[in-house]
This record gives sequence, structure tokens and C-alpha cells, in this order.
Amino acid sequence: MHRTLSIETPNLVGEKVKLSGWVNSRRDHGKIIFIDLRDRSGITQIVFTPKLKEVYQKADELRSEWVISVTGIVQKRPKGMENQKIPTGIIEMQVESLEILSKAETLPIPIDSDGYEINEEKRLKYRYLDLRRKRLRENLIIRHNVVHLMREFLKKEGFVEIETPLLTKSTPEGARDFLVPARLQTGKFYALPQSPQQYKQFLMLAGFEKYFQIARALRDEDPRGDRQAEHTQLDLEISFASQEEILDLTERLYVSLVKKIFPEKKITKIPFIRMTYKEAMEKYKSDKPDLRENKKDSNELAFAFITDFPMFEWKEGDGRWGAMHHPFTMPQIENIEKIRKEPENILAFQYDFVLNGYEIGGGSLRTTNLEILEVVFEILGHKKEEIKKQFAHYFEAFVYGVPPHGGIASGIDRFLAVVLGEPSIREVIAFPKTGDNRDLMMEVPSKVDSKQLRELNIKVIE
Repeated sequence: MHRTLSIETPNLVGEKVKLSGWVNSRRDHGKIIFIDLRDRSGITQIVFTPKLKEVYQKADELRSEWVISVTGIVQKRPKGMENQKIPTGIIEMQVESLEILSKAETLPIPIDSDGYEINEEKRLKYRYLDLRRKRLRENLIIRHNVVHLMREFLKKEGFVEIETPLLTKSTPEGARDFLVPARLQTGKFYALPQSPQQYKQFLMLAGFEKYFQIARALRDEDPRGDRQAEHTQLDLEISFASQEEILDLTERLYVSLVKKIFPEKKITKIPFIRMTYKEAMEKYKSDKPDLRENKKDSNELAFAFITDFPMFEWKEGDGRWGAMHHPFTMPQIENIEKIRKEPENILAFQYDFVLNGYEIGGGSLRTTNLEILEVVFEILGHKKEEIKKQFAHYFEAFVYGVPPHGGIASGIDRFLAVVLGEPSIREVIAFPKTGDNRDLMMEVPSKVDSKQLRELNIKVIE
């Protein structure tokens, strides 16, 4: 007999079905044993009576989180005994046969609450149990629905989803790279991508014009509260598009997401609020202001675009200029001498996407003028020879006919955490790491075998 899901049972009254799942809870009323059986679709009440002696005796052993399979007849619950709080609350199953598939010891953490009260390190150590929690299961299903809608929306807009490499080149910009030793090329390294930035620009050179990817971004950053070594972003790039067209597309996508998946939420203003970086800093002292009309209303979503960022920012600790976004951003001026002489006055075609006081995305138009790009890297402290060496592939590619292009990357983890009212992005990621980048469940990072290190010509200095 094929397996039936709990959610299907209300339409199968009078029929014999097979259910499989976990013992969610057990109640004994007199001689009758009631079990709430949980599967991925919900809960069904199943009933054991002494009429079937062997099955009943077996049921008497059942404890929470045991995995079982049962067959029996679906019937309506007695009048007055219905549970209107769950979709299967009008039916129950009279069990005819029971198979115990797996027993469970007492769980090290409870899973019948929201889980906020439990030590987070313990939750992460037993994440596979933590994910049995209703709240987290629902968060991940919502995440699935969001990503699915993003794909559907962009497909209709003419975008092509293309995967880019996870083993790439370490380049001197942005955050610190995760390095991967190359066994077959001794002394050389791959880097894990901080973003698909260069690859997506190469896809524009290749003529795809509209690219997107649900991309993994990996950054070896110092521990910082609500950050992750790896996060997921909706990454897209468009050729022949203005800044306005990119922002309009982003707005239409997120309005569609909210209306279809979060209909209970109210967007503060459509079109989304827009202001320059200068206006935001002067008025709100922040480049990611919380623009909700009522900050106590958890259902209010104040989206905003912040535009016209400075091209450069002075890094006091390093005593040099840094890129406000990244070096490939197009300055709002083509006078090379002015860029070189007045870096503090140069604005960029850069924009951030903000929600309720959090930055949830950012992007820019890209520089296609190689002379300007070279000057930008020089201002950032790189020597001409170093630039040409590190970005040889980039400079070579751009002489073969490059379209004007730009893009944006939106953080899926942060968007979901804000919309779902979660205190951390760890609550919307299946297997997150701690603030200092440890996976407590898998005990990562970990030491590796000395033989592996020898193969890579690596020596660990204690």
C-alpha cells in the first residue's frame, strides 16, 4: 500500500490508508491510546483500542519521536471532539496495523516550543532535531516559496539562471577570501567567491544580457553578531539597462513576493521610498534608515532605495582610500584627472536596497572604461603592474566589445529574517554557523589527516 500524507486524510473518510511519521505526542484515555502522528504535511490523530490485542500491546510501547508506520480506516471524529485548529481536526484513524520503524531516546532539547528560550549553541549542535520544530520547518518552507517565486518572476522577465564557479581566483578587493589549496598545482590556491561579480560581468560580455543566480557568497570575516561565513543572495545582472530600470525590476519583484507570500504584510509606500546617501545621512544619520510609519507594527514593511553613494571612503585604520561598494562600480564622472585628484568628491552609480532599517541588497552600474578602472585601482593603493597581473583576464576580456551593464544582489537570508520577525538570520538558514564561524553539529572547522596536508604540501605551524 502506498503512503498517504496527513494533509490528505480529510478527503479519505471511510478509506483504508497508510500513514508514516513521528510520534508527536501520546495521550491515554482509559484503555484507549491516542497518538498524534506527525509527517511533513501535518498531524493526524490515530487511535488504538484493546479490540486488536497485539497491535494495542505494541502501541503501549510508543514514546515521543519514535518513527512508525500505521494502516487503518479514516473516520470522522465523534461530534464535539473535533479540533478546528488543525486541518485534520475533523478526522482520526482507527489503527489496524502498526510497524515500529525506529525508536528514539529522550531528546537532548525540547522541540515542542518556539525554541527561543533554549541555549543557541545547544540548538545548533542538535540542529537536525531543532529543525523538527514547527517554527523552523515553516520558515524553511516559506524560504522555498520565496526562492521559487523569484525564479518564476525572473524567468518571465527573460532572465537566464546560470551557475558560476565556487573555485575561483583570489583578488585584492572586498572582504577576506577563503582559500583552497590546489593539490595538482603546488603552491597555488583557489578562492571561494565573495560574490559572482566578475563571472556575471563576463556573462554580459558573452551576450546573455539578463542573468540571475541564487548564489552562495563566502567571506572570511571576523566574528560579527548576525553574520555568516556563507550566505545566499539573489544575484542578477542586466545589459543595456539604466539604474532606474534595475531598481524598477527589483521593486516589482519584491512587491510581487510580499503580495503572494506575505499578504498580511503592508508595504509602507509604493513606489518604494528613494533618497540619496547624503539625504539619508543628514536626516537619519544612517545609510539604512528604518522608514516605517509605526515601528511597533510587525506587519509593516518599509522598503527604500538609497542612491548616489560616494565612490570612495577613507579607511582610517589603513590610511588609504577604499571602495564604498567595489572597484568595478561606475563613477558618476568620466574625467580621469578629477577622479584622481578629488576622490572624496566623486559619487558613484551605486544603490543599496533597505528594509526596516536593514540593508538587504546592493548593486551598481559597472565601469566598462578600462582607463577609469585602472585609475580607481590606483586610488585604492594598487600598483599598475599588480592591477594588470591580478586582473589580466578582466582587462583582456573588455577589449572585445563590452555592453553597458549593471546589477544588484539581494540577501535572501536577511530579507526573510526581517519579514518573518526573526531575531537572527540563523533562524531562516537550515544549517547555520555560530558567530565565530563554527558548525557545532558537524564539528567544523576541524583538523585534517597529516597525509592530506602532505599531499597539499602544507605544514601547520602550532
